[in-house]
Order: sequence, then C-alpha cells, then structure tokens
Amino acid sequence: MLTALKRTTGKLPTLSPGTLRRDVLASLVVFLVAVPLCVGVAVASGVPAELGLITGIVGGLVVGCLPGSSFQVSGPAAGLTVLVHEAVQQFGLASLGAIVLAAGLLQLALGALRCGRWFRAISVAVVQGMLAGIGLILILGQVYAMADTDQPSSGLAKITGLPGLAASIATSPEALTAFAVGVGTLGLLVLWPRLPAKVRLVPGPLAAIAVATLVTAVCALPIAKVEVKGLLASIQPPGLGELGGLAQLSVLGTVLAFALIASAESLFSAAAVDRMTGARTDYDKELMAQGAGNTVCGLLGALPMTAVIVRSAANVQAGARTKASRVLHGVWLLVFAALLPAALGVVPLAALAAVLVHAGAKLVPVRQLPQLWREHRGEAVILGVTAGAIVFTNMFEGVLLGLLLAVVKTAWETSHVQIDVRELTGGRTLVALSGNATFLRLPKILDALETLPRDKPVELDLTELRHLDHACRTALDGWTTQHNAAVAPASADRPATVTAGRSTAS
Repeated sequence: MLTALKRTTGKLPTLSPGTLRRDVLASLVVFLVAVPLCVGVAVASGVPAELGLITGIVGGLVVGCLPGSSFQVSGPAAGLTVLVHEAVQQFGLASLGAIVLAAGLLQLALGALRCGRWFRAISVAVVQGMLAGIGLILILGQVYAMADTDQPSSGLAKITGLPGLAASIATSPEALTAFAVGVGTLGLLVLWPRLPAKVRLVPGPLAAIAVATLVTAVCALPIAKVEVKGLLASIQPPGLGELGGLAQLSVLGTVLAFALIASAESLFSAAAVDRMTGARTDYDKELMAQGAGNTVCGLLGALPMTAVIVRSAANVQAGARTKASRVLHGVWLLVFAALLPAALGVVPLAALAAVLVHAGAKLVPVRQLPQLWREHRGEAVILGVTAGAIVFTNMFEGVLLGLLLAVVKTAWETSHVQIDVRELTGGRTLVALSGNATFLRLPKILDALETLPRDKPVELDLTELRHLDHACRTALDGWTTQHNAAVAPASADRPATVTAGRSTAS
C-alpha cells in the first residue's frame, strides 16, 4: 500500500500569471460555495459546525495536492449526512473519527488493489436511487430543523410526524418565526438562478445565508443559531477505546458503508467532471486520494469526505486551470475558520436547514423520471425501490437491495432462450433450444415441453445453447426421464441424457 501511495504523490504544476489569476478567482468562488455547505452538512449530521470546515480544509490541502481528478473538489457532502447522523446517534461523536479513519484506510487499500475501475460497474440506477433516497431523507429531516424542532430518527417517523410538525408551526410563534426564515431562504435559493448574471456572481447559498442572517439580526428574531466551539476545541482524535470499538460487527458495517458510498459518489463525480472538462481521471489514484483525505479526517475526528459535484462544477465553471484552485479553496477555508469563527455564531439554523433542503431536492431526479420510465422502465423501478428502501430502512440495506435488483434485472435480460419445435419423420418431434438457458427461464422451457404429445418420442437439441446452468440441466434430465416413462414400453429402456448435443427422449 505504501508503494501505491507513493505513486499518488505529485507536485502542483508551475503556474503562469494568467493561469494563477484564474485559479485564484476560481478558488474564491469555490470557497464561497463551500462555506455554507460545510457548516450546513455538519449541523445536519449532529456534529459541531467546525468539523465540516475541517473536512473542507483537508479536502483542499490534502486531497487537492494528490493526483486524480485535477478539477473536482472534496469536502463534506450532503450524500453522507444521513449516514453520519445515524452513526453519531448510534455510536457517539467520539467514535466518528475511528469510523472515518477505518473507511479511509479501506479506500487506500481498494485503490492500492486497483479496484477503482470496478466502481464503474455499479448500476447508474442504483447510484441515482441512493442519491434520491438521501435527498428525500435530507428534505424530510431538515424540514423539522427549519422550524427549530428535533427531527425523528427514522424515515418513516419523519413522514408520520409531518402533521404534528404542521400543528407545531401553526401554534408556536417561535417555530413559525424560524420556519418563515427557512422558507424565505429556500425561496431565495429557488429564485437565484433567474436573477441577472451580475447578481449571480455571488453563490446562491452564500447570498441566501447572508440575507437570512441579516434579517434575523436586524429584527432580533428569537430563533436558534449555530453553536460555535472553536476550531481546535472541535478536534477530537479517536482514542484507543474508540479504535477498539471497530471490532464490533455493527461498526464494521458502518465503516463499509462509509467507504463504499463515499468512493462511489467520488468516482461518479469524477466521471461527471471528466465529461465537463474532457479530462480522463485515473480512478485508482482518485480513490487513494480520497482515502488519504478520509484517513486524515478520521485522525482529526472530522466528517467523512467525498468529491462534491456542486463545488467541482463551480470550480470548472469559474475557469479553474489547474489543481491549484482546489488547494487554495482549502487555504481560504482555513483562514476563515481560524480568524472568523465567531461569524458562524450569528447564522440561523433554519437558514442552513433550508440550504440543505434545496441541496436534497437536487439529489432527486424528478425531471428525469418520466423519460426514464418511458425508455428504461426496469431502471426506473430499481431507482424507486432503492430510494424507498433507504427512506424506510437505512442506507446500507437500501443500497444492497438496489444492487440485488440490478443483478436480477441483468440476469433476466441476458437469459433469453428460444424454443423451436419441429416435426420429424417417423412421428418424432425435435425441440431445439438456443440462447442462454438459466433457472430464470426454466418455467418457460418446461411449459413449452409440457405441451408436447406424451405418446411421441422427443429429441432435445441443445447444440445452439450458449449457456446451460445446473438448474436447467437437472430439470431437463428429469423431464426426459418422466417423458420416457410415459412413452411406449418398447422404447422405455433407452437412456435419457441431456448434453450439449442432442438428447433423445422417447
């Protein structure tokens, strides 16, 4: 692994003045996009706001210096918010660092074993379903936060609790005030893309947070704000007790979920950035870079990181030319966290919740679903089932169910078999099978054979089959034996076999 890690180390390219200017401007844009999202993801995950900034800093200063995708930006992502919140609730904040550390080491191992390319084999419908499920849970949970109300733990409880939340907003002036701030923030985020281009030079999330903070301060609104602990005070390296807790089966399952979901989201983001820039990312190097970043985040007790498509797209659209832009964005985050931590203490939680509701809505492919249903109905079903399973069970089980459905769908579609029945001289019948005879098509094959006359000899021609699995072979052997017993006794002693050639049942 050490050898593979050395291969991933690289140097920043030499920058011309023009390139440096573009990268500095792009880094400032990414910084302004990252600040509210880093803080919002941390608060929604149930951890101190500073931990989100620490993860963003590591994503810039550590991952930004390593080879992989030169333009994508890493940091805390909305896609892991639900999983992190569940882990903190179940195992405690002190164990978060150990879990992230183990997930980072697992990513390093996967990258060293050159497993990055295998993530491309994951069904796109499963990934979209995973993101849609995360988005739905994020929306459902942050609606409660918009009203300064504690959210239920499970997805089902979040849904069933909505009438009670509505009643609370209607009867409590404090909840109504906070919710109004959240709705106003959300409305500004929705309208922001339609404003003049000069206004949109400021990232929408930052502008919405700034306006909500200003209104809250000027009107002295009695709503909850972000709690500030300080950058150094928030760092909680895992101790020996937390590291020893990694031996628990439930903790190992969370580590595996962190590593796989973070890796898949990062590599799919890399693919999207490659389409935007025309570059070609080495998936194994990118996986190791993400692993190195998560290892450092784990040692600091911070949030897990992934590559974030929103920040990456902002980086590309702002004119970044080299990886220096993502490194500099980490520098700006560090300067902000070190010099202006008190600025976080005036930000209303309802506004951050609205930013995450907006981010969660972007994860649900509402506009793409009708076309997907018309053209690839099976993929749409996988997406919907995966998302629903995540909402009603949990992230890990939902993704596993989605992967299982994708495998079953693929097996069903590839196991086509054709059955050709022909009458031969002497009263014989020839049944020729071609294609792939698997257990999924066994009912079709047996139904066709059962319609044949029971008093005539039948020959099974299997020479055109590309694949014949054990279940089909056993079933055809059994059918041949039974058919022999029903035909004239004179030919009942002829052996019945099913081979890659012709099998005679008479």
